[in-house]
This record gives sequence, C-alpha cells and structure tokens, in this order.
Amino acid sequence: MRLRNIQGAKEVIANSSWVVQEPEKMKGNWKTAFGKEQPLHIEVGMGKGRFLMDMAGQNPEINYIGIEMYDSVLLRAVQKAEAMEHPLPNLRFLRMDARDLPEVFEKGEVSRIYLNFSDPWPKDRHAKRRLTSHEFLERYAKILPENGRVEFKTDNRDLFEFSLEEIRNASDWTLNAWTFDLHKDPEMNRGNIMTEYEEKFSSAGNPICKLIAHYCGQKNP
Repeated sequence: MRLRNIQGAKEVIANSSWVVQEPEKMKGNWKTAFGKEQPLHIEVGMGKGRFLMDMAGQNPEINYIGIEMYDSVLLRAVQKAEAMEHPLPNLRFLRMDARDLPEVFEKGEVSRIYLNFSDPWPKDRHAKRRLTSHEFLERYAKILPENGRVEFKTDNRDLFEFSLEEIRNASDWTLNAWTFDLHKDPEMNRGNIMTEYEEKFSSAGNPICKLIAHYCGQKNP
C-alpha cells in the first residue's frame, strides 16, 4: 500500500538536489541536468528507487530519471539517494504525473522506459490509467525514437495479459519477448535487477511476468 502523507515530504523534495524542479523547462535539453550527454532511460512509477539506483550504479554510461507522482514515496527514494556513500552522477528524480511525459521530454529524447509493478487499476472504467494502456503507449511514442524500448514487469496476471493485448493491437508497436515466469526463464532473467516489490512477491512464490516491446513507427504489412 502506497504512503500518501508524510509531514514535510513536499519541502524535502522541493529542496533536494536529486529532484529536478520544473522539468518541463528541461525538455529537449536533459543532458544539462547531468552535465554529460548519454542515452537516457526513465522508470515510470519508480517507488522507493531501488531498481533505478542499482541500474545507475551498474551502467554509468547511461543517464537515469525516476518518475514518481506520490510525495511520500518519492521522499523514500530521495532519502536513499542522500544516504549513498558514493553518489550517482547519472541519476535524477521527477515528481510528476506520467500523463505529462510529452510535456517534459522531446521526441526521441528517451531511449528506454521501465515499468515495474505498476498499479493495476483493476476496474474496467480505469483501464486508460494503466501504464500499458494504448493511451500511455501513445504518450511513450511521443518521447521514444524509432526502436525505443519499453520493459514491463508485474506479478498481476490480469494486468499482464491486458498489456500483451494492448501492444499486439497497437499498429506502431512490436512485442519482442514475454514470459509468465521471469525467474524460471534463463534468457529473459539474465542480468535482471529486482525491485523491492519483485523480491517480496517472488519470495512468496508469486511468478513474475515480463515483456519487452519497442516502438517501430509502423509495423511491416
């Protein structure tokens, strides 16, 4: 269950050097936030940040941005970042709603998007809020280059099957690979970085689903 209200969270986030304020002003020029031009990967709904911090530590040649809309959750990520013995120069955070991604990133500016254990929004009337809905795929297409990639992990089988169907029905997306049990799939599990949720769910015996898709602009007939 997500934390929503921690006293002082907004103030800490507003004053943290890890959090980019007014991100829409960085559109098309995100390299200046890092001081180094490198490929940019983002995680939408990063939670407490473990996954992205591990990725940034292992891949210093890539810039990473974690996006979270809840102050109290982002606060935990900020606290973890500030406690690091060796700060990561290729890591930044944003407090924003993912629906505004095209207002913050230029076309082709983001080369990869990670979606990890997203809110399933189980009611049919909320389907467009799911981060793998066709509405969000359209948003991702506005910031990815051709062949830009999305990687999605979840333990929710219904959400995963919905996501597979949405991508298969999207004319400008190609589904590259998928599995209903990531940790028993040697190929897709190679180099896998676990999130806090993933470790918790898998230790309880829940299979983890994963898919990889890329934006192709137009599928071959």
